[in-house]
Amino acid sequence: QVQLVESGGGLVEAGDSLRLSCAASGRTFRDYRMGWFRQAPGKERDIVATINWRSGSTYYLDSVKGRFTISRDNAKNTVYLQMNNLKPEDTAVYYCAATGTLGSFIYWGQGTQVTVSS
Repeated sequence: QVQLVESGGGLVEAGDSLRLSCAASGRTFRDYRMGWFRQAPGKERDIVATINWRSGSTYYLDSVKGRFTISRDNAKNTVYLQMNNLKPEDTAVYYCAATGTLGSFIYWGQGTQVTVSS
């Protein structure tokens, strides 16, 4: 059974940093992609960043480029999202996700709240 457990959210001020962690278990993730998504109140869930576990290639939402960094630790089966220079518009519930064999994100964590005050 695949499990994704996020941690690291919290309440910070604009300009601060946070690092989110996603501990993955239940299968080998090295042939798939991992991603971070976010959903603000009243808005749709947006993709923030993804990483191909084997190649390390990444994708970022334009509004977070240069501020957020996605990475993975093979030994710990953990994916991270380092978020620097946070802005109030980054406030959302952040979800970790993993793709299935067909390439779609089908496994989800429970979410962690990130709140950035101005």
